[in-house]
Amino acid sequence: MDSDSKTPARVPRDFESLRSIIIERKANMPKRLAQVAAFALGNPDEIAFGTTASIAAASDVQPSTLVRLAHHLGYEGFSDLQSIFRERLRDRTLTYEERLVTLEQASGEDEDANLLSGFISAASQSVNRLAATVQTDTFTKAVDILAAAETIYLIAKRRSYPLTAHMTYAFSKLNIRHQIVASPNGVDPEMVQFATGKDAAIAASFSPYAADSLSQAEALADRGVPVVAITDSAFSPLAARATCWFEVAEADFAGFRSLSASMALTMAIPVAIAERRRKRAHAKSTK
Repeated sequence: MDSDSKTPARVPRDFESLRSIIIERKANMPKRLAQVAAFALGNPDEIAFGTTASIAAASDVQPSTLVRLAHHLGYEGFSDLQSIFRERLRDRTLTYEERLVTLEQASGEDEDANLLSGFISAASQSVNRLAATVQTDTFTKAVDILAAAETIYLIAKRRSYPLTAHMTYAFSKLNIRHQIVASPNGVDPEMVQFATGKDAAIAASFSPYAADSLSQAEALADRGVPVVAITDSAFSPLAARATCWFEVAEADFAGFRSLSASMALTMAIPVAIAERRRKRAHAKSTK
């Protein structure tokens, strides 16, 4: 049996666990398996809906590679692996009304207390997971980049937008020059053209990734602007263009996902930048 078909110690049975296993093992995956794994995490709906032939064509591999990936991850076959993506799709496509019905069915006698407890528990899980996985070296590198920037561009859309809205407030209070890329008149692409290599950007996006955030971060990276990304996967297209990036996986409650861990991170970043600049200014003044 090939080394890439050995069964791992644990077989993930939900999408979040599968994503974690792929990220954990990606450095040691054969090239073709890593290629299709990256495609799978970047295009989960294609995996859920597609046939073996269509998925193989879209990811530019042979159909047998899909089976090899499934075996590599411990599944009996590709259909077994595909079921995880289909289950994720069922969870993700619940409407908000359907999610509320699910909450009502599972709430028990004390509905309000159980709902509040569920969201607090999810928030706690998210923050604890970030505390256990975040690399202090990455945080230091990000602060170094951002503290040296003349202007910090802030990019986030849809669910991620509150992160940059909060940072705008914090940067303003801390006298840090910044530009939030969220114009009501649709000139965001033109706005990022003002950035230079002396600036930097913070971009946040989570699956399903906002196309505008990705295109704006890519435009900045192409202009030589360092990008610090906040995203949810090593295979995120945002991470691929970032100078450095943070992986933040938020837990959900009944299909609702908050920004608890992401907000903690984006609260720390402006304060760290301000403190770094204060120390540098103090060091210069005492020379």
